[in-house]
Amino acid sequence: MTNQENPFLALAAPGIAGLTPYVPGKPVAELERELGITGTIKLASNENPLGPGPRARAAIAAGLDELGRYPDGAGFELRRAIADHHGVSPVAVTIGNGSNDVLDIVARVFLQPGTESVFSAHAFAVYPIATQAVGATALVAPARDYGHDLAAMAALVTERTRVVWIANPNNPTGTWLAADPLRTFIGSLPKTCVVVIDEAYTEYVSEPDFPDATRWLDSHPNLIVTRTFSKAHGLAALRVGYALSDPRVADLLNRVRQPFNVNSLAQAAAAAAIADSEHVRASVELNRAGMRQLTAAFARLGLDYIPSVGNFIAVDVGRMAAPVNEALLRLGVIVRPVANYGLPNHLRITIGLEAENARCIAALEEVLRA
Repeated sequence: MTNQENPFLALAAPGIAGLTPYVPGKPVAELERELGITGTIKLASNENPLGPGPRARAAIAAGLDELGRYPDGAGFELRRAIADHHGVSPVAVTIGNGSNDVLDIVARVFLQPGTESVFSAHAFAVYPIATQAVGATALVAPARDYGHDLAAMAALVTERTRVVWIANPNNPTGTWLAADPLRTFIGSLPKTCVVVIDEAYTEYVSEPDFPDATRWLDSHPNLIVTRTFSKAHGLAALRVGYALSDPRVADLLNRVRQPFNVNSLAQAAAAAAIADSEHVRASVELNRAGMRQLTAAFARLGLDYIPSVGNFIAVDVGRMAAPVNEALLRLGVIVRPVANYGLPNHLRITIGLEAENARCIAALEEVLRA
């Protein structure tokens, strides 16, 4: 529905009129219903192809008998498990319905009309949505080599800046920032703004100078670090993420957080998953093998790609990607076009199982050859 067709637009909060809803990856059932096909594979939403680990599965099964009761509104056990894992106090933890929920809470706490947030071109789509939804102004720094240009971002920070968003690694490009320049950047920011380091894909990264920003919380009280259980832990359907911050910041975030925003099964599964290092290791190893499989195929096909440290990779198909994506859909392969991120010639492909990757490669080769 267009704005002109919606009579309730005049009643909406400032900023809503210009919002474009977040578009998730196309569901398998929807595609198969539309095209009358079966056997579709989905490599569009950066999900873990292994799904939950055995500890999480056992916790989910154990919680089924309590589905008639509300979850723990404070998330006591989950917050304690997260705090123990990171060596922080539970009062530094804010849990969310996925890390997206936590990002939205940050915007509602720290942004309002007349304030600004700063993020990079090609950055996660939730940052502009969360900013505009509360009537604040988004300032977008140009990217460098598809990633964050910290100098360009610093140049946009003013006395009106209240939030700086950084995804490390970045989605959808898979680029990343090393420890020293990132920490220097955080230290240079005024104390009148918070900086959010979104570490949704951190478990997949093996580069030696890649930072764990949670270790900087004691020295940077305006730092918020977000994590998710949707990726390496394989709990995407249960929607659970969290933020770590100075307890005074967490106090504000938890004032806004809805009391039952994380359901009981999600809390139980996440508390078990965070200790399941073996499942994370297996997920990471599968991802590395799949990344090698895809990049070798891109090289053979003469396709450029953005080197990625996440569980996905953005490949330049050498033409407008939308028609290529449509052709792949008709072959039962769902990937993610990223024109809305300023990358009209790229497709983002999630690393799947070996057979899924092989099918995606074969389909891509067929489409590009046609």
